[in-house]
Amino acid sequence: MTGTVYTVAPIPPDPEHTTWVPAGGLSIGVEYRLLDEAGIAANYEGRELAEIRAAVQDRVVQDNGVSIHVAGAHDGHEYLRFDLFEQQPHYHYIEPSGERQTIVQYDRVAMGDMLPWALHQLRHRLQPMLERAGGAELFAKLDRAGIDAGLVRVEELARRAERELARGSRAG
Repeated sequence: MTGTVYTVAPIPPDPEHTTWVPAGGLSIGVEYRLLDEAGIAANYEGRELAEIRAAVQDRVVQDNGVSIHVAGAHDGHEYLRFDLFEQQPHYHYIEPSGERQTIVQYDRVAMGDMLPWALHQLRHRLQPMLERAGGAELFAKLDRAGIDAGLVRVEELARRAERELARGSRAG
């Protein structure tokens, strides 16, 4: 399998900077994120912090960009996350326990801008991605038309956040 497995939960979405969109049985959040040492330390401690520090190999962590959070509308669990970061874009498969995730680095050189790619995955590859994250049962309950309608709004919010990021302001 592709990606690196971590036995820590991802940093949760910041409610002040995340807009949630209903999407056919999913709730998709769009957030502008700043990932830095302070945020990591504020969210992890002990064994979890040690695992994160080992993973970044003592590099200074400083990255930002739009995140797209894909959660089940009924269970609230975030199954997928797309971090469209400036330095290290990547995406997450987050298992239902919430304590194990696989992070896959995105190759911008080979695949181009990550936002169109992420939206394409949500429109055309959602089933296998949810299955990999442990959400096969969730997929069976989804409404495709509702997902497609929600993704229109998600794309609008993500593009607006990217424009605001390019202008140097914090968007949510």
